[in-house]
Amino acid sequence: MKPSRMPTADEQRFETFLAEFDPVIAALGRDAVNWLHRRLPSADVMVYDNYNFLVAGFSPNSRPSDAVLSIAMSARGVALCFLQGAGLPDPHGMLRGSGRVVRNIHLGSTDDLAWPEVQMLVDVALDHARVPFETNRTGRFYVKSVSAKKRPRRSVATAQRRRKVAAPA
Repeated sequence: MKPSRMPTADEQRFETFLAEFDPVIAALGRDAVNWLHRRLPSADVMVYDNYNFLVAGFSPNSRPSDAVLSIAMSARGVALCFLQGAGLPDPHGMLRGSGRVVRNIHLGSTDDLAWPEVQMLVDVALDHARVPFETNRTGRFYVKSVSAKKRPRRSVATAQRRRKVAAPA
């Protein structure tokens, strides 16, 4: 999603998905996706608007199973996910999760992406990727799936504030 050109139809759909979130989470999610997209211009960015999360996965090709990184958004926040992260070295103890494959970092702000520890983890994840990203390839941004049913995209507190503002005096 580069601002210097017209957004594609799928990039516009992604924006409508983001609009369902609290503005702070939507802005952080958008910024994180843009940051990764700038970092990996050859990646296919696959968007999944699932029941639990809105996810933008970054893959060196069109195969979701080869994706290396993703940004996952829910009503509770935004995470940078390392999709092949269980074996990554984590000397600073930043990675969360205990599953066999994926690890993640909760993002409190866009500034978190500039931390040297986060940059190092992204670099290591890319170096350890099963399929490398090719620099001479042009990546695509597309919506892969949309779930008909979704968890609420805004926190309960945000929904309650909106109801109070909308209530007649």
